[in-house]
Amino acid sequence: MAPRTHISSGRLSRGLLLLSVLLGPGLCHMENVTTSSSQDTGTNPPTATSNGTAQSMERNYTAITQHCWDYFVHLMKKVLPSELCEWKIISRPYSELQNCLEGWAERLNYSYPNALAEQYIFQSHHIYFHNCTLEHPVYFDPPEDVLLAMIIAPICLIPFLVTLVIWRSKDGKAQA
Repeated sequence: MAPRTHISSGRLSRGLLLLSVLLGPGLCHMENVTTSSSQDTGTNPPTATSNGTAQSMERNYTAITQHCWDYFVHLMKKVLPSELCEWKIISRPYSELQNCLEGWAERLNYSYPNALAEQYIFQSHHIYFHNCTLEHPVYFDPPEDVLLAMIIAPICLIPFLVTLVIWRSKDGKAQA
């Protein structure tokens, strides 16, 4: 995963500065950070590149995405288990997670979608939405052998029907 080219004045954006103030010193110093999430996130940070600035950006994005995930988990704790598949209920937390991941990637000039954001989205589906089904059944293509039989049968009938029409037209009897 390659970060996007960073073109900046070297100053922190207002949003990053605000997040840094709100989250404390752990945002920029990853080696001292321990996450307090009660659930195992099961995510690995993206592979660091040799550039020190890119590594720092990846560490910042990794820390921010963890906070996005923690906020999503906090919002989902308020949702009743019977409401987990109702889009009107879960759209806000789900959109908050997606907007947080995408927004911070954009602010940090990090590519989006990326492997880390994708892991969090898949993780949310695996933990919260794995039992959700659609109201209307999803139709799939039939197996190949059935599909081939349905295609070949009419093709084979065409020469037979053409022969039958020609044979009946040569009978010579006028039909009224």
